[in-house]
Amino acid sequence: QVQLVESGGGLVQAGGSLRLSCVASENIWHFNAMAWYRQAPGKQRELVAQIFSSSITNYLDSVKGRFTISRDNAKNAVYLQMNALKPEDTAVYYCNAKRGPLYYWGQGTQVTVSS
Repeated sequence: QVQLVESGGGLVQAGGSLRLSCVASENIWHFNAMAWYRQAPGKQRELVAQIFSSSITNYLDSVKGRFTISRDNAKNAVYLQMNALKPEDTAVYYCNAKRGPLYYWGQGTQVTVSS
């Protein structure tokens, strides 16, 4: 069973930064892609950033230029650097890994941005 453990969430003022980390229980080369999703209260879960095994990335339009996803294969980790945070970025952030038709999820980490 694949385990994904997130950390790095917290409370930050608007304009501040946070770095989320996700550590996988196995080598992340095994996955086609890894991603960060988020879900705000009363809203659907949305894809924030994704990185493929080729290192190609894509981002939600509203975070482009502010968020950066990266990976460290040696540490089995994926990161989300979040800068210039806005109150609308407040959500639970989930790490996701895709392997073939299967998706794996972490437990989520809360990010709260105060105005």
